[in-house]
Amino acid sequence: MENKAESPDDLMLIIEDDDQTDLPALPSHTWRILVVDDDVGVHEATKLALKGLIVEDRPLELLHAYSAQEAQQCLTSEQDIGVVLLDVVMETEHAGLDLVEIIREELELKAIRIVLRTGQPGYAPEMETIRRYDINDYRTKPELTRIRLFTILTSAIRAYKQIRNQQIMRQGLEKVVQASTELAHLHGLKMFAEGAVKQISAIIQIEPDGLICVQEPSGNEEDRAKIIAAAGRYSKFVHSPLDTLDSHKIRESIMRCLDSRTSLLETGLTLYFSTEQGRGLAAYVDIHRPLEDIDRHLLEVFCANLSVGFDNVLLYNKLEEQAFTDSLLRIPNLNSLLRYQLSNPTLNRSSLLVLVDIDDFSAFNDSFGHKVGDLLLKAVARRLTLAFPNCFIARGGSDVFALIGSADEMDTHSILNVFDESFFIDDQPFKIMASVGEVELSTEDNSCLSERYKDAQVALKQAKLHHRGSVIHFSKDMGQCARDRMLLLTELKEALDNNALFLMYQPKYHLESLRLTGVEALLRWRNKKGDLVPPDQFIPLAEQSGMMISIGKFVLKQACQQFHQLLHNGYPGITIAINVSPTQLDEPDFCANLKNAMQENNIPPEQVEVEVTETIAANNLDDIQQALNRVRALGCKVAIDDFGTGFSSLSILHTLPATRLKIDRTFVDAMEQDDSIAKMIVNLGQTLGMEITAEGIETQAQYEQLKAFKCEEGQGWLFAKAMELDELIAFLAKPMQND
Repeated sequence: MENKAESPDDLMLIIEDDDQTDLPALPSHTWRILVVDDDVGVHEATKLALKGLIVEDRPLELLHAYSAQEAQQCLTSEQDIGVVLLDVVMETEHAGLDLVEIIREELELKAIRIVLRTGQPGYAPEMETIRRYDINDYRTKPELTRIRLFTILTSAIRAYKQIRNQQIMRQGLEKVVQASTELAHLHGLKMFAEGAVKQISAIIQIEPDGLICVQEPSGNEEDRAKIIAAAGRYSKFVHSPLDTLDSHKIRESIMRCLDSRTSLLETGLTLYFSTEQGRGLAAYVDIHRPLEDIDRHLLEVFCANLSVGFDNVLLYNKLEEQAFTDSLLRIPNLNSLLRYQLSNPTLNRSSLLVLVDIDDFSAFNDSFGHKVGDLLLKAVARRLTLAFPNCFIARGGSDVFALIGSADEMDTHSILNVFDESFFIDDQPFKIMASVGEVELSTEDNSCLSERYKDAQVALKQAKLHHRGSVIHFSKDMGQCARDRMLLLTELKEALDNNALFLMYQPKYHLESLRLTGVEALLRWRNKKGDLVPPDQFIPLAEQSGMMISIGKFVLKQACQQFHQLLHNGYPGITIAINVSPTQLDEPDFCANLKNAMQENNIPPEQVEVEVTETIAANNLDDIQQALNRVRALGCKVAIDDFGTGFSSLSILHTLPATRLKIDRTFVDAMEQDDSIAKMIVNLGQTLGMEITAEGIETQAQYEQLKAFKCEEGQGWLFAKAMELDELIAFLAKPMQND
């Protein structure tokens, strides 16, 4: 009774205190309290006692359940219940206590605060109940006056609020981490911005509607702030300038955010993201509730992550641009070409990959300088773009352009027509030509576009070698030939590595006395099948691939070693002729390698003769002359092989330090019909004081004629074929047989 007498006084005190406080406008949300009791009167008394109370700046919202089972259903279906005022004895003596365990264990509601109320304390002793059950307070019903309820609920709600904030913060941070992880996979700026605004809506728990991301204008006066991403009702404005947006309020908020470079955390949230790699960005979020402290904190964390994310995206875009865009011409490069999707709807069954190579561009650069050369490339790129607007155009090499498009559009005439008119560079006209290789494409070729590119290169090479200024279409035969050459090159490398290359020697004789005068070392290759590969097949291949340097060193070393054996088998006065390629002569250490090979095998230099072809000598006369002068300085002799087949024969004889001319076998073969050329070469050599050797002597008539012309030396099947060293030694041991 004393409690009942005190209750109105206490109640009045609380009301007076509340009235004296200048309370802010009430927020729209409440603290939800679930009252669980089987006595209707208790519900009414609780409602009356809590009427008008404000706890932690929110009013209270009461929910009612009249049994433990009904309370469980309510807790399952309702959200954000902060406190349960729970009776102990209802359907059963321990119904309330059993519900506590269900709340904590089954429903896993860890944040909700539970206040037990009992009218029969004997059924659940206070100390034991508090020790055993996860509850926050335990009171008898007569204790719960208005003031006591206010005190108990304030304490419980503060605890609930703190726990919920921690839970929300943890969940929010998990969302931030998850969002950052997901956004890290979005490399395009538009995709990243779209993902960002949607993640913001998820973090502060609003619908993804009314979200806009804007990039600030550059320093260019014509540039304006542009909407790069949007969601919901604003999505139609993506890629549009900000000033086209139909909301003055949003435009003004975004511009204030970009101008101040700071977030505006107000109704209609506007967030600013600074970037180191480019222009800053602002994201507008249409939110219609005040931001909680936890919202602000999560947004601060997320915005920091997003600023880094935007930087990464901008940096990635720059790296991607560098990786897939030609820096000079600002068109796609070879990397971009090779990842081009042939499923592009602009392509049809008759599509082509075309390679356009500017003829003699290197000479153009050397003549007019790289600056003019770059301007020419830009001019060609512009003209190709205008001529083929529906084609994909890329730079495939220094002076090679690649085009993918319809065969109807890129016919031969259209391609070559691009180069019909002169290109003007600084008002100066330049007439250039281009060679073109092309290959057919199909939509099934996407996985092997690189292979089709190689095929187009094969066709282009054929155009450059044999049909400059024209278009060559790739054929299967052409491709098979290229593959065969590639296979042969691979096998040649294996042969060199595995010592499968070897030398054979063809004897040379003094024609008057038939005395052995020397041997010519000839490189041979027997493949895995045991067949001899003709030298005219693998020697040019070795030259083009750069393998001739290694092969040449092998020949020098092997020839000197085996010639040493031959000298010690009773032929001390003979010479050895070694064929040398222009690639070898260009090497700075060629003479050093030759000298070492001779010294290691005790070969007198005067018994070594270096052979070069007339065509090689004519191609780069000055360099060859200097190289051969160094050879002569060692004491070695120099022979010009295949004489008479070139176009500068007479002019180079006075220049090169040659000691011997070799008449090509074609002139020896023709002697029975016309011996004038062979005779002229013999006379020319003798006039110049040079020795003469005839190649390919196969008949007695040829031998007699050459001998009559006073040709000193000859070799050919009439005397002996080429042989390996052991066979040669055995052959030379026999008497010379000449009919």
